[in-house]
Amino acid sequence: MSDASPTADPPILYLYRLKPGAGPDYDRAHAAVWPEMLALIEKAGIEDYQIWRHEEIVVCRLRTRLGFDASTAILSANDIQRDWTASLAHLFQSIADEDGEPLWLREVFRFAARADS
Repeated sequence: MSDASPTADPPILYLYRLKPGAGPDYDRAHAAVWPEMLALIEKAGIEDYQIWRHEEIVVCRLRTRLGFDASTAILSANDIQRDWTASLAHLFQSIADEDGEPLWLREVFRFAARADS
């Protein structure tokens, strides 16, 4: 069974690098995501959003109904997103490459025992 609706796009994965020691603060912030931010994520067409952390490496996985660019446009046009990002900015070492692109994770291997995996 799929982890998102049948209309969701394939998953998108990217990472962030936190400043040394910033992990616990990052975790605390995400244990209490603002309700307005959660509503905005849903409004932006994000179906499934997961975040994992190992020390200073944060891995994000999301699926959208609208496509990454459309969802990002909705998020970035909103003050709630800007305020949320600003509230976390002091924790990040890097969130994008030299061209401003997210730090995309590129699939290098997959084993699928079933066609729907």
